[in-house]
Amino acid sequence: MYTQFPVYQQIGGRAMKVGLGNSERLCTALGNPQKAYRTIHVAGTNGKGSTCHSLSAVLQSCGYKVGLYTSPHLVDFRERIRIDGEMISKQEVIDFVEQNDALLREVSPSFFETTMVMAFDAFRRHKVDVAVIEVGLGGRLDSTNIIEPDACVITNIGFDHMQFLGNTLPEIASEKAGIIKPHTPVVIGEHADETDNVFIDAAKRVNAPIYFAEDCRSVAASHVANDMLELSLKNSNGELEDVKFSLTGLCQQHNILTILTTIDILRSIGYRLPQPRVDYALQNVQQMTGLMGRWQKIATKPDTVVDTGHNAHGIRLVAKQLSEANYDHIHIVWGMVSDKHPETVLPLLPKNAKYYFCRPNIERGLPLETLAEEAKKAGLTGKTYPTVAEAVNSARAAASANDLIFIGGSNFVVAEVI
Repeated sequence: MYTQFPVYQQIGGRAMKVGLGNSERLCTALGNPQKAYRTIHVAGTNGKGSTCHSLSAVLQSCGYKVGLYTSPHLVDFRERIRIDGEMISKQEVIDFVEQNDALLREVSPSFFETTMVMAFDAFRRHKVDVAVIEVGLGGRLDSTNIIEPDACVITNIGFDHMQFLGNTLPEIASEKAGIIKPHTPVVIGEHADETDNVFIDAAKRVNAPIYFAEDCRSVAASHVANDMLELSLKNSNGELEDVKFSLTGLCQQHNILTILTTIDILRSIGYRLPQPRVDYALQNVQQMTGLMGRWQKIATKPDTVVDTGHNAHGIRLVAKQLSEANYDHIHIVWGMVSDKHPETVLPLLPKNAKYYFCRPNIERGLPLETLAEEAKKAGLTGKTYPTVAEAVNSARAAASANDLIFIGGSNFVVAEVI
C-alpha cells in the first residue's frame, strides 16, 4: 500500500486525489459496504480524534458493536481501523489487498481512499451496528463523504490545510460544512463569529437540524485530579452536572461539550445510551479504544507528556496548559512538518522553557535550520538535534524529577516517541 498508493502523511499535497469518484467506484465494486450499518460522521480542524474515540467508547459501553475509522495512525497502521476498540488483524489487511489487487490497480486510489474502503469492508464483515467515521481532510470532497450518517459533527474551525480548504475561516468552514446531509442533525462544537452563519446557512439549505454544543452546556469549573478531568457543567436550564473525563488536555473542555451534545442527539433519534454506561465510557476512553497522543503522560519523575497538537488553533490551548503547569522547569522537545506554518505556532509557546528542536523522520519533516530560525524569531532558546530520539534523550538527561518534559509539534514526533 505504501509503495503503490500516494500517502499524504509522507509526501503531503502530491498524494491528494480530490473528489468522491474513487470512493464511489471502490465502494460500488465492493457492494457498498458502508450501507450495511449506521454511521456517525465527524469533521473539524482539531478534536476529531478525541471526539471519535469518545463516541466509540460510549457506544461500545452501551452494548453496540462499533467500528471506528480514524487517521493518521501513530505506531501501527491498523490503529486506523478498530472494532470495539481492537485493531483489525494483520491478516485482514493482507487479505483485503490481495483479494482486491486488480480493483485497486484499476482505480489507482490514494492511500487514504484504499484505507477507507478497507475499513468500510471490515465493518461489514464484522457486522458492526454503527461506525464512527473521521473525515480525513476538509469534508465536502473528502473520500468519506459518501456515507449517509445518522448524525454529523463538526468540532471547530481553525487554520490548517489552507492549500486545499481556503485561506479564510469562512472558506474552511464551508468545506467542512460539506458533510452536512439532508434532514440529518449536525452538532457544531464551538461558536465563532466568522463561521456560525456558514454552518447555519448550510444546514438550512438541506433542512438539517443544527445544534451548537456551547448553547447546550458551558463549563462552570474544571480541574485535573487523579489523572481525570473533573468538570462541573451548566446546561441551558442552569442545572449543574458533574462529569469525569479520562482525557485531561485543556482542549477537552471544548470536546466534552461536543461529545455530550452528540450523545443527546443520538438519544433523541433512538440510540439507547444509559447514563451510567456513558459515565463509565467517558472515564475509560483510552482503555476502551486505544487512543494515544492526547496530552498523554508516558513517564514520571520527570513527568513526560506527549501531545499531537500541531496548528495554531490547537497549540494555543497546549501553550496555556504548559503555562499553568506547576513544575520547576519545562523542557520542550519540538519538531514539525513543512506545511504547518511554524511562524504562526512557535510564538505561542512559552519563552521560559528549554527547547530541544528536532526533525521527524519523514520526507515532509521541517528542516532543522528553518525550525531553528523561526524559533529564534519567536524568542525561543534551545539546541537542535538531528533525530527525535537524540532530542528526547538530551531532555531526559537535563531534566530533574520535579521538571516537565513535553514532546510535540507533530503527529510524527509523537509517533516516534511512543
